[in-house]
Amino acid sequence: MKSLLSMLLATALLAAATAQAAGPEAIVVIANPSAAPLTKEQIADLFLGKSRGMNLLDQPNSTPVKATFYQRVSGHDLSQVKATWARLIFTGKAQAPKEVADAAAVKKAVAADPKAIGYILKSEVDPSVKVILLLESP
Repeated sequence: MKSLLSMLLATALLAAATAQAAGPEAIVVIANPSAAPLTKEQIADLFLGKSRGMNLLDQPNSTPVKATFYQRVSGHDLSQVKATWARLIFTGKAQAPKEVADAAAVKKAVAADPKAIGYILKSEVDPSVKVILLLESP
C-alpha cells in the first residue's frame, strides 16, 4: 500500500514538473486583418506609452494573461506597468489602453477597428483577427 501511494505521488510530481516545464500557453498580439506586422519592440513601446498611433486594448488585471503579456513583451511586471501609466496619465502625455472584459471583447474590437491592437491566448485566435506577434514562454 505504501509503495502504491509512493508511486502515485511520484507520478503526480512528475506530471506537475512536466506541466511547469512546458510553461503557460503562448500569447499572441492581434490586430485587424488589414494591419501590418509589428516588432516586439514596437508593441512594447505602444503598450508602455512610448509611442502612439494605435488603439490599445487591455484585459482586466484579474486575468493571468495580462501579467504574462506585459512580462513577455516588455520585461515589466504589472506594478511597473501601472506606475508607468499613472505617470503618463498624470502628466497628460498619454491615455492608458482601453480595458475590455475578456478575450472575446478584444477580438470583437480588433476586428471592427483597423487601428486596434490587443492580446489574447493563442488558442483563442479565429479568422476575424490577424496575429501580428507570437509571445511564447521563455
